[in-house]
Amino acid sequence: MRAGPAILLALVAGTALAQTPQGPALFHGADLALGEKLIKDAKCEACHARRVGGDGSAIYRPQGRINTPGALRGMVDYCSTELNLGLFPEEVTAVAAVLQRDHYRFPAAASAPSR
Repeated sequence: MRAGPAILLALVAGTALAQTPQGPALFHGADLALGEKLIKDAKCEACHARRVGGDGSAIYRPQGRINTPGALRGMVDYCSTELNLGLFPEEVTAVAAVLQRDHYRFPAAASAPSR
């Protein structure tokens, strides 16, 4: 049985994430050059443009349903699965780190969800 995106996001969003001065710890040490290459090779922007129109940038809504670093990484993992990209976990993190840097910009001092 496959988990849908809502279930995946709910699971990932509930995970407490440590923060570092450089940004969310989840992305610390991520290979940004690799993330940029994977985004280009997978033609992510073309897929996003087909889904939301325009240049596809409307898909990035930091105040929308992707509101934590974990949810962002989870959505990249979901895209990899749905599109059969076969990304390894470190590649998913690299792509998410680039999206964090370029679009989402979650603060390093954001509070983690309480348990």
